[in-house]
Amino acid sequence: MPVTALRLGTRASALALAQARAVAALLDVECELVEITTAGDVDRARGDKSRWVGALEQALLAGDIDLAVHSAKDVPGALADGTVIAATPRRANPVDVLVGDVSLAAVREGARVGTSALRRRAQVLAARPDVSVVELRGNVDTRLAKRAAGEVDVLVLAAAGLERLHRDGGRHLDFVPAPGQGVIAVQARAGSAAADAARAADHPGTHVCLDEERAAVRLLGASCNTPVGVLARRVGDGLVVCGFAGLPDGSAWLVDQAGSGEALARRMLAAGAAELLREAEAIA
Repeated sequence: MPVTALRLGTRASALALAQARAVAALLDVECELVEITTAGDVDRARGDKSRWVGALEQALLAGDIDLAVHSAKDVPGALADGTVIAATPRRANPVDVLVGDVSLAAVREGARVGTSALRRRAQVLAARPDVSVVELRGNVDTRLAKRAAGEVDVLVLAAAGLERLHRDGGRHLDFVPAPGQGVIAVQARAGSAAADAARAADHPGTHVCLDEERAAVRLLGASCNTPVGVLARRVGDGLVVCGFAGLPDGSAWLVDQAGSGEALARRMLAAGAAELLREAEAIA
């Protein structure tokens, strides 16, 4: 029987709901949004990515929802058994942006730069070792409010989140973004009618790029405690996949690019990425 309605599981943050609504608008059936609280919503302390998706995966496997909608950058390299990423809508702007000044170079010496991401910390300090990076957690609006209250001087945020919430954008940073940044991942039970229905929301070019980024992360053995960035882009008929790995204090890093995620990871590993990431994990 054809699917006539779908239950979309989502976190309850403003950004997560905006993403789920965007997916619903692309599907050809009636959709109900089911809000689910994840471990990451309860405790934002640093930890494994499964904190953000585990409860959604459990609801999916239990049949309480038909599809789970995630920020792709939060999805661990290994999905729950029996599930697939059935769709990835067209990618939003994947870059990081600076909120509060015209450029990172213009930020005053000793300024407080707010971010919760080790990857962003590493790239900020690699470029500006004279600033102070402050761990700043919370959703997009919470972080913007903390800057407005003077807790930090500037913020580093994802352009995609600002755009999806219709907030004023920042200034583009020449950072390698997180794997999957700007991508919405729609997870389904493998072989289900819901998985077939979800493909109406899929953008094949985005899906290919996400697959390459996730392949690079798996081969690198990266975790939430390793500062790694990967971005795949279509260039002509092929792909260019860029990567970053570094130490959280910005004292050492490497960047590279290749024509696939696996080729990138192999090049980075040959250049010493494994040792760099082991040291980063120990520091974190």
